[in-house]
Amino acid sequence: MSIRKLACLVLCLSFLLGASTGFAATKKYIVGIDGDYPPYSFIGADGKPTGFDVESVQWIAKEMGFEVEIVPTAWDGIIPALLANKIDMVYSGMTANEERKKVVDFSTVYWEIDQAIAVKNESTATMEDFNAGKLAIGTQRGCTAAEWLEDNLVKKGILPADKLRLYDNFPAAAMDLEIGRVDAAMMDDMVVIGTIKGKPLKIIGTVKTGEEYAVAIRKTDTDLKDLINEGLKRLMASPKWEELKAKYEMQK
Repeated sequence: MSIRKLACLVLCLSFLLGASTGFAATKKYIVGIDGDYPPYSFIGADGKPTGFDVESVQWIAKEMGFEVEIVPTAWDGIIPALLANKIDMVYSGMTANEERKKVVDFSTVYWEIDQAIAVKNESTATMEDFNAGKLAIGTQRGCTAAEWLEDNLVKKGILPADKLRLYDNFPAAAMDLEIGRVDAAMMDDMVVIGTIKGKPLKIIGTVKTGEEYAVAIRKTDTDLKDLINEGLKRLMASPKWEELKAKYEMQK
C-alpha cells in the first residue's frame, strides 16, 4: 500500500471514529413533568408538551449538548418514578422542600412562588373565611398546597377533613370550583393565575410560603445535577430567560 493511500485510510478511520464517538456522547434524559400545570408544563393544542419549564429544559439540552424526552407523569407518583429510574429528572415547578430533599437532590433554585386562593367571581368569601376553615377547598393531591392545608388547617382542627378535596390536577379543582362543588381552590400562584384566566374566577389572596422551585434529580446523579446547574446558569443569563418569562406571562 502506498504512503498516500495509507494516510488517506488513517484519516478516514479517524473521521469515522470521531463521528461515532460524538454520536455515543449524545446522552438522552427522560424529563418527567405534570401535564396539567400551566404555565410551567402542559399539553399544547398540537398535543405536544410545552410551557415555561418545558422550553427551559429544551433550551438547556441544546446548550449543554444532550437530548431530552418529555414525559407527562402523574404528580403523586412522579418522585417514585424518578427513584425507579423511569425518568431522569423532574423539571415541572417542583418545590424543593425538606421532605423531598430526604429522597432526592435538587438543582439550584430557578423560581419562587407563594400559594394563591381562588373563588368564583360572585363569591363573597374572604381570606378570613379561608383561614377560619369555613370554605370547602380544592387542590391537587401530592402538592405543597395540599401539604400546607393539611398541616395548617386540617391537623389543627380548623378545617374539617371532609372539606379538603384532592384532585389529580389543579384544572380539575378549578372546574369543580367553577360549578360550585368547592368554595375555593388553592395552588401555586402562577398556576392559579394561568388556570383561571378567562374563567369566572378570581383570586382573593395569597399565603406567603416563599417556596423555591428547582429540578429534582436522583442523589446518585451528581454529574447530571452539575450539568443542569450549569445549564440553568447560562439560561438565566441569556436573553432567552426574559423571552420565556414574557411569553408565559411570568410577572405576578
